[in-house]
Amino acid sequence: MRLKTELRFLRLHALITTSAIIALVTTGFAGQSNARFDTIDVERINVIEKNGQVRLVISNKARSPAPMERGQPFGYQPGNRAGLIFYNEEGTENGGLIYTGQRDSAGNYQAVGSLTFDQYEQDQTIALQYIDQNGRRRSGLAISDYPSGITSMQYSRRYQRAEELKDSAAKADSMKILDQLGGRQRLYAGRARNGASLVSLSDPDGKVRLRLSVDTVGAARIEFLNKGGDVIKTISENR
Repeated sequence: MRLKTELRFLRLHALITTSAIIALVTTGFAGQSNARFDTIDVERINVIEKNGQVRLVISNKARSPAPMERGQPFGYQPGNRAGLIFYNEEGTENGGLIYTGQRDSAGNYQAVGSLTFDQYEQDQTIALQYIDQNGRRRSGLAISDYPSGITSMQYSRRYQRAEELKDSAAKADSMKILDQLGGRQRLYAGRARNGASLVSLSDPDGKVRLRLSVDTVGAARIEFLNKGGDVIKTISENR
């Protein structure tokens, strides 16, 4: 009888102790709204709203997401870009900060640094970029326009269908239509690939109409162009 009493006591003691530990751990973590770490090694971080909506992804290349529109992936496959990707309230990619740089076995290299902000349901309308292909580089600010009425996902799917066409004439016609639905750069300011400092202004069709430049020897020039891309007037420091 005494043994049974002791066993019941031990079970009760174990139950009370376990419950106390669980309560302590639970309340301890629940009350800890902020945590501090000296170092975190992580492959991906999702910053979310309280409802679970992703607003920012910080990721290495392998775990980076595909382009996203209203929560649906499209375009190229995931695992292509290390950096930060921004999302709006609708779950659509809204810009990002990405970067890369590597040299191949032949000694050639490519390097990119790109901070972009996207037009609503479209691609990058503001881009601050450095692009370097084995020393042939440009770096500057580009502003672009995209047509309304078609989203990036819709454009990507139409482009994919056009690429799959076997009829060359039909494929060419489809690509011509898609070209009219693509982005148009309106302004570029920065370093051109030829080494000149450049400000280039374009019309709504993306045709450069005014170009201000200072070349690698310091010569300044202003050029006016027609829609065909021909220079129709030049103002230089000598005239």
